[in-house]
Amino acid sequence: MRHRYRAISFLLSVIFITIILSCCQPVYPVEPGYNSVPLITADAAILMDACTGQILFEKSANLKKPPASTTKIMTALLALEGGDLQETVTVSPRAASVGEASLELQEGERLTLQDLLYGALLESGNDACVALAEHIGGTEANFVLLMNEKAKLIGAQSTNFKNTNGLPATDHYTTAKDLATITRYVFHNQVFKQIVGTRNIIIESNLGTRHLSNTNRLLYSYEGADGVKTGTTVEAGCCLVASATMQGRQLISVVLNSNDRWKDSMQMLDYGFERFTNLRVIDQGFVVDSVRIDEGVASEIKAVASTNLDVVVLKDEEGYLEKVVTVDRQITAPVLKGQTIGRLTAKVKGKVVGSVDLVSDRGIERMPNNRLFWGKRIFLPI
Repeated sequence: MRHRYRAISFLLSVIFITIILSCCQPVYPVEPGYNSVPLITADAAILMDACTGQILFEKSANLKKPPASTTKIMTALLALEGGDLQETVTVSPRAASVGEASLELQEGERLTLQDLLYGALLESGNDACVALAEHIGGTEANFVLLMNEKAKLIGAQSTNFKNTNGLPATDHYTTAKDLATITRYVFHNQVFKQIVGTRNIIIESNLGTRHLSNTNRLLYSYEGADGVKTGTTVEAGCCLVASATMQGRQLISVVLNSNDRWKDSMQMLDYGFERFTNLRVIDQGFVVDSVRIDEGVASEIKAVASTNLDVVVLKDEEGYLEKVVTVDRQITAPVLKGQTIGRLTAKVKGKVVGSVDLVSDRGIERMPNNRLFWGKRIFLPI
């Protein structure tokens, strides 16, 4: 009997220990895939659809962080909008003295504005940025004022630049969301798109040639990668604004202070391409509704979509897309062609994912006063 109790006691002990050990097993995170979100090491990150501007993933995307050399995206934007690509830029003593990541420009050296852009964006030349700024703005300080003004105009409200290259400076900051917004805007410039997608190039000056290689490793390792800019300082850590295009879809990712900016960026891009799809909600000019017109030479106009509306949705939520239409039911003439008279809103599971103005398909003049007078029944007292 005693042996029997010992056996039972031993068995219960084994079961108890097994249960405890199973409960204490470490829980490993699921690798990103079709049914999970990216596991990002960066302090701040975002994934944005370049076509619609929709945010597909974010982590502390509004946290203000030093951007390091991703600053150069805005510098390039202003240089492209304010300068001529074939203009000759003469390097000043101040620009030539800028250190750290540099092209080793020499005082008095002459290059085209386009070649300086390649130097700034491919090899992150800090000296190239100052040369560009002085050529266009007179001084770097003047150019920085333009950078901050432009940032606000395109919706980067939480950004403040203190220089053109991203070298550490007090109150020089941005957010992952703002960087994505700036990048989405500048990608409309085909020259920028060409430059940031270039792997290697040779540029020339009056002092010789330089062989440039892009610091963005994703251009060499990720299918569809087409930009845009690395950034690294002790203060900012490792940063990367990346972009890739596949099957007609372009995604923009941003990571700030990442332990592995390449893996973080690839995980987000994979997530965006695998999990989401773009849908056309409505075509420009499509008739949505009719609206009654009072006191006009015609009694009705059509409400049409002012532009195409595309949205991005999870692949397993396509069936939840709904369209909500609101229009002015009655309008008094005159009405202008293209006048906003309503709105179509796209929702998925009750969440707004996009919208477009509905406008009048034609103009309607107001009926002359005499016709209005006789057209109305007027009852006078007897």
